[in-house]
Parts: sequence; C-alpha cells; structure tokens
Amino acid sequence: MQTGEFADVDPTQRKGMLVLSLGTGEAKYEEKYNAPTAASWSMINWVYNGGKTPLIDMFSSAISDMVDYHISTLFQSMDSKEYYLRIQDDKLNGDAASVDIATTQNLQRLKEIGAELLKKTESRVNLDTGKYEEIEGGRTNEEALSHFALLLSKERKNRQTK
Repeated sequence: MQTGEFADVDPTQRKGMLVLSLGTGEAKYEEKYNAPTAASWSMINWVYNGGKTPLIDMFSSAISDMVDYHISTLFQSMDSKEYYLRIQDDKLNGDAASVDIATTQNLQRLKEIGAELLKKTESRVNLDTGKYEEIEGGRTNEEALSHFALLLSKERKNRQTK
C-alpha cells in the first residue's frame, strides 16, 4: 500500500511520470584508452596516467551513460518517450569539457553553449548504439522545455483543486 503525496500515482502508468534531466555536458566522444595499452598498466597507471585519470574517467562516464540509457529504455518501452527529456551536450571540447575551470572566460563560454543548446533539435539515446541522435522532425530543446513547463503547470493546478 502506497502512502504520501504520490500515493495515487501508479508507477507503471505511462503518464504517471514526467522526467526532465539536465546534463552538465560531456567531452566530445573520443577513445582515450584502449585494451592493449591498459593491459600493461600498473595499479598506479589506472589512477593517474599521463596527466589523465583513467579509473575516474571510466566510472564517471559509465554512471552517466547507464542512468540515461536505463531511463530512456524504461520510457521508450512504455511507449511514453515524450515524457522523458534529456538535454545534454555530448560534444564539448577544451576548457568547456572540464568540470573545474571556473574562469570568467570559460563560464561565459558555457553560458553561450547553453544558449546554443536550447536552439538545437531535441535528441534521444538510440538504444542500439547508445549515442544521442536528433529526433527527426523534433522540437528544439527550448520548445520541449516550454512543453514540460506547461505540463507541470497543469499538474500543479490539478493538485491544488483536489
């Protein structure tokens, strides 16, 4: 028996959830490591290797990819993919791809990237390749966010009248 604010929400109901996932951006996909090279690494090389942190890079990337892939699979399998919106730029490079460069110049560039991302066509994970692909004939991210805001506003009004 469910209790609390969401007691009347059936988790298997297609339209019972609306998920907005805003990513922080990822570096442009590039193969940084390969199996033959990694096979010869010592334990320290897995932690720090040539200015990179392979183990941390792999865990961070895997966690983000797995969560997005699994949520995409859930919504697509329930024929409710329009209720999951992921906005993520997976083609960052240089300083913009770093999580710890907070210079005025880099923050301004990230702001510009965010504005450009709003104008891009909505994308979704291709479940066969795991890569983001633009939705053919899709809305812009800005239009998709406006649609989500409208749905949330309607839901809030419905709850207030109960």
